Amino acid sequence: MCGIAGIIHRDGAASIGDELTAMLNSMKHRGPDSTGYAIYGPADEMVIVRFMLAEPNDFTGFGMDEKLERNRAEVESRLAKIGAEVATIQNETGYAFRATIRYGGDLKPLADYLEDIPGCKVLSLGSSLEIIKDLGDANTVHDQYGLAKVSGTHGIGHVRMATESDVDLASAHPYWAYPFADVAVVHNGQLTNYHMWRRRLERMGHRFQSQCDSEIIAVYLAQQLENGLSLETAMKHSLDDFDGVYTYLVATGNELGIAKDEMAAKPLVLMETENLVAMASEEVAIRALVGTEVETRDPFENEVLTWQV
Repeated sequence: MCGIAGIIHRDGAASIGDELTAMLNSMKHRGPDSTGYAIYGPADEMVIVRFMLAEPNDFTGFGMDEKLERNRAEVESRLAKIGAEVATIQNETGYAFRATIRYGGDLKPLADYLEDIPGCKVLSLGSSLEIIKDLGDANTVHDQYGLAKVSGTHGIGHVRMATESDVDLASAHPYWAYPFADVAVVHNGQLTNYHMWRRRLERMGHRFQSQCDSEIIAVYLAQQLENGLSLETAMKHSLDDFDGVYTYLVATGNELGIAKDEMAAKPLVLMETENLVAMASEEVAIRALVGTEVETRDPFENEVLTWQV
């Protein structure tokens, strides 16, 4: 049992870090193990790289400081070798980093090159997407990463209860659609044909950073977008292709969408006004966002909805 939430502002950027935190913290009973955010701001010429160099449970111990510093220097060296101009690199937790770079090349070799560094995992790449995730509840992650300062036009979030994998950062959601820019997914449920789709996507040349079916959804949708489909059409195809019980949220640089499988057993409620769309696993999360009782609706089975910034 996990909790998902999403927001899209159609009239400009807002305090997405605070807003998603209020929603996710209201649902921490659905998942106390980890919390994650995919936050989107206006795109510019810089590429934002979020990466980690160690798991939060493993980054202390003899020689770890030296190892982290050595691997951080290796990240900078490899970025330079592949032709990226580093503008900033910030160390936010000791093991999680945020870099901004100028880079006009293909993202896949860049991500692959960085992930060859021992312990390095690229959490997100793009001109507007930033994935922030860590162990603990939403307030803990919010304070740890300074999300009160983070604004954006839209975002999705996830609180996780570890049922089939470890309590670690690699298993936390959201998932970036490696190696496509600015596509991220959170979901509640399970794909029963996960292994078939993973093998199919791997045969197409894709690689995966986790054993999580949310990552399969993200890469599947990004591949469909790459093939020229609209987000809405790609999501409708996913309902035909994926078996299981699930509700998912997907975000791109300028869109946010929701999809429910044909049984619609995984909950989601939706509130829509002229300027704001908010959705979550429970209505309490939307009330935490707006501070009042609200009128919501439940998307139907086999339904796909999308909104643009």
